[in-house]
Amino acid sequence: MSKQHSPGFLKIVQEARANIAECSVAELKDKLASDPKAVLIDVREESEFAAGHVPNAVHLSKGILERDIETRYPDPSTALYLLCGGGYRSALAADSLRKMGYLQVTSVDGGWKAWTDAGYPTV
Repeated sequence: MSKQHSPGFLKIVQEARANIAECSVAELKDKLASDPKAVLIDVREESEFAAGHVPNAVHLSKGILERDIETRYPDPSTALYLLCGGGYRSALAADSLRKMGYLQVTSVDGGWKAWTDAGYPTV
């Protein structure tokens, strides 16, 4: 069963997507394998993360991301990849980090659902 999103939510996601970089889960998997400095941040809720996540993902939920990001990753040139359940919340979060001055922020299109559908490893 797919989640039905409200029109207002979809509108702000589309606006965010116009301002950010996105990648597929296959591109993310390759990037994580080739760049040990790349950081994957899972912006889902704590309960979602606890139920399963990508190996080595850092959990910073969308609710605290902006508050805590500068403490965890003070260098705005750090390559940050954001993942959520389906690519919507991560797009909003990526746009927010871009506004905060982060230069290499990418939202993972399809998110956790696309990752698991591809059969990639999980914890």
